Amino acid sequence: MAGLLFGTGGTPHSAKTHSTVDGIRRIAELGLDCLEIEFVQGVKMGEASAREVAKLATEKGIKLSAHAPYFINLNAREPDKIKASQERLLQTARIGALCGAQSIVFHTAFYMGDAPEKTYVMVKKYLSEVLAQLKKEKNPVWVRPEVMGKGSEFGTIDEVLQLSTELEGVAPCIDFAHWHARTGKFNSYPEFVSILRQVKERLGQSGLDNMHIHFSGIKYGAKGEISHLNLKEADLQYGELLRAFRDLPVKGLVICESPNLEEDAMLLKETYQRLLKVG
Repeated sequence: MAGLLFGTGGTPHSAKTHSTVDGIRRIAELGLDCLEIEFVQGVKMGEASAREVAKLATEKGIKLSAHAPYFINLNAREPDKIKASQERLLQTARIGALCGAQSIVFHTAFYMGDAPEKTYVMVKKYLSEVLAQLKKEKNPVWVRPEVMGKGSEFGTIDEVLQLSTELEGVAPCIDFAHWHARTGKFNSYPEFVSILRQVKERLGQSGLDNMHIHFSGIKYGAKGEISHLNLKEADLQYGELLRAFRDLPVKGLVICESPNLEEDAMLLKETYQRLLKVG
């Protein structure tokens, strides 16, 4: 993948409709590069529509990813909830692949009062079953557990990197705003570089060459994430983070999840391009 590609989490607000095809058209019109299809309330796209999405994205040169439904908890107490969580992830991967999405992002689990180590064992077990089914179906998507913004949620940087080293087909989705909200730290150039070096140490250079990044401003409190904010309303030092991306360097998709979506996505791309010119 050539350099960093910038886009939005969901259809841009300025698109003609909320449909994915109009989202792709608007992303191309804005000069952005990628779109994350939001299946967060359920996978409600059929196979014919998915193929139409794939065709248009290819024509427009727009890279796609997909976000699985929020209702996933691979550490649920009830077996039927585990099964339903696995099925939602599989549905996202199946339709996402038909759309041409290369990565599937998901919220993995809640600790539910368990020790992180115990939760990790459960997550790994049930995610392994999903991966085995995708392999059987010859589905090539990357499955990406997301770094989460609250202490009650499974998804520290170490946890998602560990899953990525132990399970074939798994790679991280690193949400820098979530990690800043969760820790109250990691908001400076040296700290951003330390995260990227951690990725390289655990996953090799390919980890930096195939990153999937979520980006927004963030409102947070003692328990972590409260809500997303526009970048100019938040304390996240996005210029320093983009400088770290440039210096290592990093390749992959940067998905903007600010409330204003395309405005901040364009701000990020324009800022990054200026940094590249400065050198």
